[in-house]
Amino acid sequence: MAAQFGRLRKGAVNTTVAAVVVAALAASQAPGVTTDDAGRKVTTGTQPSPDTPAENSATGNSPYYTDLPPLNSPNPSPTTGTPVTQGTSEAGIPATVLDAYKKAATALQESKPGCNLPWELLAAIGKVESGQARGGRVDANGNTLSKILGPQLNGNGFASISDTDGGAYDGDSSYDRAVGPMQFIPSTWEWAGRDGNGDGKKDPNNVYDAALAAGHYLCRFGWDLSTKGDLDSAILSYNNSQDYLNLVLRWLEYYRKGTHEIPDGTGTLPSDRSDDTAGASPTPTPPGTPTTPSSPSTPKPGGGDGGSTSPKPTPPPSTTPPATPTPTPTDTVHHLEDAGTAKLSAMAGDAFTEKITARAETKAGKAVPKVRIRFAIIGATDAAFSTGEKYATTLTNSIGEAVAPALKAGENTGEFVVRATVVGRTVSGLDYTATVTERAADTLARTGEEALTCTPGGEFADQVEVKATYKGAVADKVAATATLIKSADDATENDKGPYFKDADGKTVRTLTGLTTDANGLLKLPKLYADDTTGTFLLRINTAGGATLTVELKVAAADTSPTPTPSEPASGSDSASPSPGA
Repeated sequence: MAAQFGRLRKGAVNTTVAAVVVAALAASQAPGVTTDDAGRKVTTGTQPSPDTPAENSATGNSPYYTDLPPLNSPNPSPTTGTPVTQGTSEAGIPATVLDAYKKAATALQESKPGCNLPWELLAAIGKVESGQARGGRVDANGNTLSKILGPQLNGNGFASISDTDGGAYDGDSSYDRAVGPMQFIPSTWEWAGRDGNGDGKKDPNNVYDAALAAGHYLCRFGWDLSTKGDLDSAILSYNNSQDYLNLVLRWLEYYRKGTHEIPDGTGTLPSDRSDDTAGASPTPTPPGTPTTPSSPSTPKPGGGDGGSTSPKPTPPPSTTPPATPTPTPTDTVHHLEDAGTAKLSAMAGDAFTEKITARAETKAGKAVPKVRIRFAIIGATDAAFSTGEKYATTLTNSIGEAVAPALKAGENTGEFVVRATVVGRTVSGLDYTATVTERAADTLARTGEEALTCTPGGEFADQVEVKATYKGAVADKVAATATLIKSADDATENDKGPYFKDADGKTVRTLTGLTTDANGLLKLPKLYADDTTGTFLLRINTAGGATLTVELKVAAADTSPTPTPSEPASGSDSASPSPGA
């Protein structure tokens, strides 16, 4: 959100009006709280969860603009070419900002089609969070002309979120602030940030980056935003407030009825805010910025204040010591301990059966609940969490334990590391080593039972097909080799008998680079026979140790005539006597 915010309080008049206007929109299933696969609570109804910490929202539950949409719906217009203002600027969306929303929604349609993210939802959130990047005050690349910062989340009327980025995003090395047109707090941006404009950077102050990040944030956990329950949950996860949900839904409905683009920088800032401050207040100066003290004015002889010719004495500084802040749970964390995580190993493409569990403890070894633990996948791997991300943040439970989402192996084999760290606290991280092994099979079986025979110099009528399984399940994409061997005890390649042909028609008796299909099936090329007769063996091996030996026979065709039954001569007396004669 733009500017320095004051103490978080709901604007009584404005939010009451908002609640009345959108009462019908807010009605839905009974509220409830469930646990997602990242171990944190999410709402299943339209009510915010009082147990959800502010740091688990995108914005840290920072203040937002509370102005309602105009009563008259805007008229839609094309968004290509030169933007043309239609109606009030309040009803329009600045051209670059609108383009960012639409490109982000298009990208999500490709990467997460089941989410059904409408660009109008991004526009609604962007309106409420920053007044569409302060009325579209962005350059041609989507960068805001000045930083948009929320208030210092220091617990004074807001959530208390200690610094997590060293001031890299928000310029504050003491506490976090929401940043940019979509108002991400730094710890959320660290894993949710995206490069939306292709410049190789993930900048929360760029509207393309921020809009794409917001889209992915709203589409996590498999939410389908075309359903009311998931839509409400996604919005509440952005800012955990019923008033916020109602207001975003109102703007969403408004933009869905049609809108138009206006030139960048011509949008109007909303005038009301949830913390009762003016909408156009200036961007706060980051803490630590030096200020130049003003020089005392030189008194004019015989003039000035009551005729005094001497400057007023400076009052002595206050001797009241500053209050010592109450330490947060995060402040008490001394180290992380492994909470019994078993060996992490999975075959390529499979989910890891074990989950990583870390425990936050004080120096005395006491468990610390309600602390955010960040899990990050490190190393050259295509493995990811079940959320599809390389990062995940979960909250420690009542016994101080945080459970990471399930890991899913990619196709790259080898080891990688998952590092657990405490968000907002500089303590040593805890590393977990995970191993991805190649796909394997433990059993091979032919799919047919017919004998495989051939005449010398001919070709086998049937092709060999086998099915691979692992622990009874289909073993897909498993590497295999096939070799025509000399004997059951000699697995070296035979130099006579059946053979395959390569692309040039040359004789080949060993096939490598074979792979089972999605159903675990492997069908070998056609087999041919040279002039050698006898019984031969084909051996198939797969990764994981599965082996199958198939018998092949090459024999000359049987050329002896087929006997025909003899018939008695007509009228012969030698006919067989009838039974009983």
